[in-house]
Amino acid sequence: METTKTMVQLQQEVDTYITGFKEGYFPPMELMARLTEELGELSREVQDRYGMKKKKSTEAVRTLEEETGDLLFVLICFANSQNINLTEALDTVMDKFKTRDADRWTKKEEL
Repeated sequence: METTKTMVQLQQEVDTYITGFKEGYFPPMELMARLTEELGELSREVQDRYGMKKKKSTEAVRTLEEETGDLLFVLICFANSQNINLTEALDTVMDKFKTRDADRWTKKEEL
């Protein structure tokens, strides 16, 4: 049976992996470039599946899951390198959205 990892566990797992190398985390600007690259790769896969611009026959097809995982890995690397607790960061953003956008969208009716 597979268990779901918490955000803290994900951050710890990535940190254990990265700090196992002498080089450690890349500098912030390098990580931002990597985030941009991974987002572009995810965008390319979404465009191929749902957009007008399909891939050439010579371009490899990757899964959305794989590309999302790559993006998440680099985001966790950035957060770890900057001592950002992603659970706290997401909690703060969710509180903001729940307050600011409380009446912005049409809510589903409860059963």
